Amino acid sequence: MHNIGIIGAGVTGLTAAYDLARQGHPVTIYEARPYVGGLAAGFQDERWEWSLDHFYHHIFASDKDIINFVHELGLDERLFFPRPITSIYNHGQIYPLDTPLRVLAFKPLPFIDRLRFGLVAAFVRYNPFWRPFERITAHAWLSTALGARAYEILWQPLLEGKFGPFYQQVNMAWFWARLAKRTPRLGYFRGGFQSFLDTLAEMNSKLGVKIHLDTHIQRIARQGEQIRLTMRDREVTHDRVLATCSPHQLQEHAPSLPAAYRAQLGELHSMSAVVLVLALKHPVTDQHYWINIPKREGFPFLAFVEHTNYIDPAHYGGETIVYCGDYLTADHPHLEMPAEELLEKFIPGIRRINPAFERAWIRKYWKFTELYAQPVPLVDHAQRILPLQTPLAGLYLANMSQIYPWDRGTNYAVELGRRVAREMGAG
Repeated sequence: MHNIGIIGAGVTGLTAAYDLARQGHPVTIYEARPYVGGLAAGFQDERWEWSLDHFYHHIFASDKDIINFVHELGLDERLFFPRPITSIYNHGQIYPLDTPLRVLAFKPLPFIDRLRFGLVAAFVRYNPFWRPFERITAHAWLSTALGARAYEILWQPLLEGKFGPFYQQVNMAWFWARLAKRTPRLGYFRGGFQSFLDTLAEMNSKLGVKIHLDTHIQRIARQGEQIRLTMRDREVTHDRVLATCSPHQLQEHAPSLPAAYRAQLGELHSMSAVVLVLALKHPVTDQHYWINIPKREGFPFLAFVEHTNYIDPAHYGGETIVYCGDYLTADHPHLEMPAEELLEKFIPGIRRINPAFERAWIRKYWKFTELYAQPVPLVDHAQRILPLQTPLAGLYLANMSQIYPWDRGTNYAVELGRRVAREMGAG
């Protein structure tokens, strides 16, 4: 039996804690924020029945790890799978692009390019051999396979939007994983993801897991046969510790890690994220849930997500809920910009989507940011993946950089949490 500490009460931390506690280990979680959930966390306005995620969230029907975990917890009735419309913005028009027929009807491309796009997408999606893809960039492979015209209109905007200055360096295996796992039906939790996470935290508590919120870990070090965690007002020791923080945070908080390992942590690139959430009096679009917006269109955001075209607005007091989101480098001014100022920058973009939109439609708005939001997988990224066990005996690392080739998401956070729990609980 090991006395285990976990840094971070996100999906990975809560899942690992659940499995470790079920194995009989005493577990304590330390979370810097005043709530559990990490990137999947949410909030609730006084007018709403359900909580709303800080960042737009859903799972796919193929996300077996989280679906099986939900079943194991006896929470199947919480999960449901609507089929919303996902679209792309192109020169003033919004085109649904979530079925093969809609791709074939996409008029901005000549028919031969649409047909080629469909064939290439099918080849990538159903090809089980992803490892050769990691030796070439998505930019190089897709521009060749699709032709310049189709690539520039359909898939280059995705790479530019997600990865900014790194978009030409991201490997094709990441893109393969994105197509291989996506489904038209998108899963959501009754009450929002926060409701599910709060329930998981309660289940952990019943198993004896201690969860300390508003608790910042300042330093991680080895002390004899244990790991010492230093906080503002105290120190604690554990036999084993799991850090679910970003690579750069571990690099900062664990200076006693070997220099070579710290250098590896520093080589793992990522993008940050900003989201402005709006509670509106009127709908903005007709049934579109997710609209991808190419950066070259000159919008101040990458994605326009009308959540209430996916989830019934009745759960949010009849209001229309909209996300305007973007991936940014960590030094981008939008991350530190006051919400009021960011809103003024975003309003012209919303008017381009619906010219009738007025500021008076906005009842309330919220801004959320995350510095470590999207890992950047470069060519041969498999060689950069760090093992769960760090060189500091007893210290483990589990974060989004280790779920490759899969894209970041709650499904893989569950899988990672269960995997690290098996390794930590052994021996």
